[in-house]
Amino acid sequence: MAWGDGAQAGAVAPHAAAAVAAARVLNDGGGAIEAMVAAAAVIAVVYPHMTGLGGDGFWLIHEPGRDPYGIDAGGAAGAFATPDAYKARGHETVPMRGPLAANTVAGTVAGWELALFYAQREGPVLPLERLFEDAIGYAERGFPVTASQAASTAGRLAELSGLPGFREHFLTPDGLVPARGTLWQQPALAATLRSLAQRGLRDFYEGEIAACVAADLAAVASPVAVADLAAFRARRVRPLRMAHSLGMLYNLPPPTQGALSLLMLGILDRVGLERLPREGADMIHLAAEAAKRAFGLRDRHKGWFLESGGDVAEWLESGRLDAEARAIDRMQAAPWQATQGPADTVWLGVIDHKGRAVSFIQSLYHEFGSGVVLPGTGICWQNRGASFSLTAGAVDCIGPGRRPYHTLNPAIATLNDGRVLAYGAMGGDGQPQTQAAVFTRLALYGDDPQAAVSAPRWLLGRAWGDPSNDLKIEARFPDAVFQELERRGHHIARLAPFDETVGHAGMLVRDAHGRVFGGADPRSDGQVVLVD
Repeated sequence: MAWGDGAQAGAVAPHAAAAVAAARVLNDGGGAIEAMVAAAAVIAVVYPHMTGLGGDGFWLIHEPGRDPYGIDAGGAAGAFATPDAYKARGHETVPMRGPLAANTVAGTVAGWELALFYAQREGPVLPLERLFEDAIGYAERGFPVTASQAASTAGRLAELSGLPGFREHFLTPDGLVPARGTLWQQPALAATLRSLAQRGLRDFYEGEIAACVAADLAAVASPVAVADLAAFRARRVRPLRMAHSLGMLYNLPPPTQGALSLLMLGILDRVGLERLPREGADMIHLAAEAAKRAFGLRDRHKGWFLESGGDVAEWLESGRLDAEARAIDRMQAAPWQATQGPADTVWLGVIDHKGRAVSFIQSLYHEFGSGVVLPGTGICWQNRGASFSLTAGAVDCIGPGRRPYHTLNPAIATLNDGRVLAYGAMGGDGQPQTQAAVFTRLALYGDDPQAAVSAPRWLLGRAWGDPSNDLKIEARFPDAVFQELERRGHHIARLAPFDETVGHAGMLVRDAHGRVFGGADPRSDGQVVLVD
């Protein structure tokens, strides 16, 4: 995880195998997009509780001398996903698990497809057979089960073990949780990746794989049909941008919560963090209060994130940020009640030899998504649409073709000193908070990327693996910090020194001289791999 002495390119991922796969592509002459597709495929195999081909993905891509662009590969609800269909089966809310939770198209493969289309406009790209080489190898020959996968499987076993396909694909023949280090194979997923490499990525939506996926979804009465797959396309989008005193910050527009990540950093840019102790109660208090301001706007304007019915960019204007910063009470915690649920996600970053940077995030939503694993392809399907409601007329009411809100958001920054940052995190509502923490530590306090990612963190509200609404703080902070924050009215939960609850973060930095540095989260199984 060392950040190194600088190189010409590099990759970071929350599982070392994905970062190594990306670096191998870079060494073979591939660019950042090709390397990211290879890494995304690998991590879909070796971190199956966090991500997979059955989920969604979002890209933020920076090329030197050009404005960044984004790719939205978030799937829409299926043709049979209507409130009446759920209520007819006795549901008052959309289930979090099972076939009726598998109600949106999986978009991530379409995102790979669109990203490679843009890469091909710059010149020849490596073939899919090469990009999927490592992923197919891990799926066929096996990979060691991580502690994270074992813990997630054990923690959710009661709600997952009886779901279609889960036992056969993610439990031992005796129905037990695989122990850490167990060599785990996914032959059906290997065959799917091999077929995609041969037939092309569009086959996932309009081909033999699509037909197999649709048949398996129909067999368990999922609302997603073959026509929904065929109709889906990933979209190129214009990123949100926000001027910061240290540079220009970029993130993705709705349906992601990229606006909230930028809003938090814009507020914190105005409260004088540079004058405060970097690990003190003041800094954590202000960050938590900035998060409350950001999430409060989201919760009051939910429709803006679901149907883009409002201009969230106006929240990032200087006057609005000034007002939000002034509204914070520096000595007293504001009331707080979170509304979002936990999420599982992976963030990955790549910077290539030409200075192109990719910030990428891919998710199943909850651990193992819907828990439904399709036997013909080995794909675990997401449950992102579980965030919909069944209330007629509500802004978040489920319906065919509607897209759910996403906590996902990849970040990029171009600093005034010439550095380019690609950074991000997993963890639901923790993502904007972790982004604020790692960005501030590197750009404001001068940490190297590894120190910025490793430093003790906090998290307000619900996060991956923890549905509580308190302010969670890693135990490496001094006792006096906990005491002062409690005095200011925060409800505190003390976490382990390096706790997965605060998410898996990562960061890559390219300086003005073209040298690349990085940091991987010690809370994950991640690694930075630098390439000369």
